[in-house]
Amino acid sequence: MTAPAYKRILLKLSGEALMGDDSYGINRAVIERIVAEIKEVVELGVEVAMVVGGGNIFRGVAPAAAGMDRATADYMGMLATVMNSMALQDAMTRGGLECRVQSALSLEQVAEPFIRGKALRYLEDGKVVIFAAGIGSPFFTTDTAAALRGVEMSANVVIKATKVDGIYTDDPKKNPDAIRYQSLSFDEAISKNLKVMDATALTLCRDQKLPIIVFSIFKPGALKRVVFGEGEGTLVRVD
Repeated sequence: MTAPAYKRILLKLSGEALMGDDSYGINRAVIERIVAEIKEVVELGVEVAMVVGGGNIFRGVAPAAAGMDRATADYMGMLATVMNSMALQDAMTRGGLECRVQSALSLEQVAEPFIRGKALRYLEDGKVVIFAAGIGSPFFTTDTAAALRGVEMSANVVIKATKVDGIYTDDPKKNPDAIRYQSLSFDEAISKNLKVMDATALTLCRDQKLPIIVFSIFKPGALKRVVFGEGEGTLVRVD
C-alpha cells in the first residue's frame, strides 16, 4: 500500500457537522461515523490533531445572545467547543482510540490545559489531541485556532471538514452552475473572498506555508483519500 501523503494533520471540524440532519446538538450516529473515519487514518500511522467548532450548540442560544457583549458571547462559544470536544473524546474512547482534550481556557476538571510539548508527545505516541476553546481569547474564530494549532504542532496540512466537497466559485446549493476548484493559491482564495476560512487564518497559513484542504466529512472514505493525496476536495496551495 502507498504511504499516506501526510504524516501529521490538523483536522478542523465544524460544530454543525456534528448535528447531522438535526436542528442543533450532537447526533450520536454522525459522531460515531466521523470517529470511525478518524480511526481509519490513525491506524495507518497518521498523527491527528483536531479543532472543533461550537455552532451546533451556540447556535441554539444565539437568539438569547443578541445584543450581548461580543467578548462574553465569544467565551460562550468557546465553552460550546469544549462540550463538543468532550463528546468526541468519549466517542473515540468507546471506539478504541486514545484521545486527549487540551483547553485554551482553564477547565482542569474536564480538560488539560494547552501545553505544546505535551500535545506533541501525545501525537508522537499515536493519541488524537483535540484542542478546545479556540485560542482562549475572544474575537478569534475556530478557523484561526485551527491555523495556529496547525503551525504549533508542525502539521503537514490543515484539513477543513465541511458539508460541502470543496471550494466552489459560488454557493453550489444556490447556484447549480457553480464550479469546484481542484486547487487554488492562498492569494486567490483571499482576493476572491471565497469564505474558505477567515482572512486571519488564511494569512497565517499562507505566511507559514501550511496548505489547506477543504473536503466533505459526509462522503464515506473521504478523509482517507485526503491523507493519501488522492485529489479529494480542494487544495489551497502554497505557491
